[in-house]
Amino acid sequence: MAYAVIVTGGKQYKVAEGDTIFVEKLDVAEGEKVTFDQVVLIDGKLGTPFVEGAKVSGTIEKQGKQKKVITFKYKAKKNMHTKQGHRQPYTRVKIDSIA
Repeated sequence: MAYAVIVTGGKQYKVAEGDTIFVEKLDVAEGEKVTFDQVVLIDGKLGTPFVEGAKVSGTIEKQGKQKKVITFKYKAKKNMHTKQGHRQPYTRVKIDSIA
């Protein structure tokens, strides 16, 4: 089975055809096609830094936010406490083809 390692959002992902991956938010609407041309490795062929001519294409399935993460800072005897929530946005991509 063909697989590749792509770079997007400052992270590397190992993908194969038919896989669904969660990546950092991409500014593309749901249902549209996206092409990743920063391919580090494809079927054992390593790039320097990227494999020339290699492309991985996929379809955007969903734009969403992850579960809320709560950060709570507290200093004893100083009457200081801070509560903050954060929801990281993500994009769900279904890999269509590796070329």
